[in-house]
Amino acid sequence: MSEPTRPPNRGREALSNAAPPGGDEMPPATEPEIPIAGPWITQREIDYVTDAATNGWYANANAYPERFERCFAAYLGVRHAVSLPSCTSAIHLALAALDIGPGDEVIVPDVTWIASAAPISYVGATPVFADIDRQSWCLSPASFAECVTPRTKAVVPVHLYGNVADMGVIREIADRHGVAVIEDAAEAIGAEYGDRKAGGLGDIGTFSFHGSKTVTTGEGGMLVTDSDDVRERVRFLRDHGRPAGDRMFWNTEVAYKYKMSAVQAALGLAQIERVAELVARKREVFAWYAEQLADLDGVSLNFEAPGTKGAHWMVTALIAREPPVDKRRLVEAMQAKGVACRPFFWPLSSLPAYASSDQALQAQRRNHVSYEVSPKGINLPSALSLNADTVARVCSVLRALLAEG
Repeated sequence: MSEPTRPPNRGREALSNAAPPGGDEMPPATEPEIPIAGPWITQREIDYVTDAATNGWYANANAYPERFERCFAAYLGVRHAVSLPSCTSAIHLALAALDIGPGDEVIVPDVTWIASAAPISYVGATPVFADIDRQSWCLSPASFAECVTPRTKAVVPVHLYGNVADMGVIREIADRHGVAVIEDAAEAIGAEYGDRKAGGLGDIGTFSFHGSKTVTTGEGGMLVTDSDDVRERVRFLRDHGRPAGDRMFWNTEVAYKYKMSAVQAALGLAQIERVAELVARKREVFAWYAEQLADLDGVSLNFEAPGTKGAHWMVTALIAREPPVDKRRLVEAMQAKGVACRPFFWPLSSLPAYASSDQALQAQRRNHVSYEVSPKGINLPSALSLNADTVARVCSVLRALLAEG
């Protein structure tokens, strides 16, 4: 068995000299690769996964998934959690459980990963791309309101990069029009809006446990809700349309195979038991960046509105300079220096997957903020393995490249 990994020391000096948590010392190299994202794994995760691989079979096959679901629901402050293979499948089942389909419209922010919108197409509904807020980069409540039509059945607010959407205003608009709120909190575990956690603010919340996320199961997702009806419908749909307790393999509908294994759930359980530590670490990494880049003209990081707490899954820099910085070239230049970066998400309405659709063409004309903000942004390394020295090096590389113009 691998040697247990140790939590990082809390002092800045100790962190500067420590090995990244969850891994060995970086191999010596002139330009070592600094990862964009990655987990923090300890002996607890190793022990739980080992136990699940050893004992999570036969009568114990559902033990870890059920424990993970209960623990996750308690953390979010909701009644129900259903474990799934991805956040994409969670959004898919949320739409299906609400009986959304052909002829219906679902509003989604224009700037997000395609997984927020693709399930709308899976059920045969029409994605409507609303603009984003200039500060939070999340769904603009004003644009959401403008996009509502008699065909609108749901809205999918996305807490982009761990920022927090203005859920109070979004809920008010949705309730006024009878629109369901499916919260995409894939990147936002640990974020808060007032005294509530992101993901627990809508009718349904969805999460991702991809290997890049703050809490990981390698691949995986979770759907949360306070509705008994939604929970039962989702559990039915995720298991090929089998009624609860079915032992005769008597399928009453054609449905889906969207379940999580015991080994994945064991990893997730260990991670959610450490969630406060993981979220605090993300916020610490962000604080190092904020300190290092505070005096860099034209560069701004993730916004945290009063009364909210960002999860800072991804530290994102907007670079507003003249002449404009080409984000593709900047990402490539950072990569060449051993610093893994990603571009800010492109507007969905600009992607080949959607660009020729009527809704995309309308969005291209309407969504001025999305098309203004997206070209300026890059995601900086945000892995849980980073320390203060690593962040300082990233910032030094960024400064040097921006100085070159």
